Amino acid sequence: MLNTKLKQYFNFENFRPGQEEIVQAIISGQDVIALMPTGGGKSLCYQLPALAEQKVTLVISPLIALMKDQVDSLKARGLNAVLINSTLNLDEIKNAIKEIETGESHIIYMAPEGLN
Repeated sequence: MLNTKLKQYFNFENFRPGQEEIVQAIISGQDVIALMPTGGGKSLCYQLPALAEQKVTLVISPLIALMKDQVDSLKARGLNAVLINSTLNLDEIKNAIKEIETGESHIIYMAPEGLN
């Protein structure tokens, strides 16, 4: 099932080392800390469970450029994700929240100040 979703959402045939175990643990409801090198595929480890299970996933990142790159990358694959940070106006934030409420988007990238 996971390999099918991996192909469907990301067009990858195989997981990188460690990814499948991490994704399985997340889907089964376990708490997970994944220590992986830069470029090791950490993003897929939380994106795939969110998409496969259709559950909301909140990603907190202080790096606005990185969040934007992640959202743009998902959208380029035809997948929805939203970004909420200080660069958005009120209407953009409301639209992002609406996407979450309607189930259109399951992945939320938010800057730490958005938690206030």
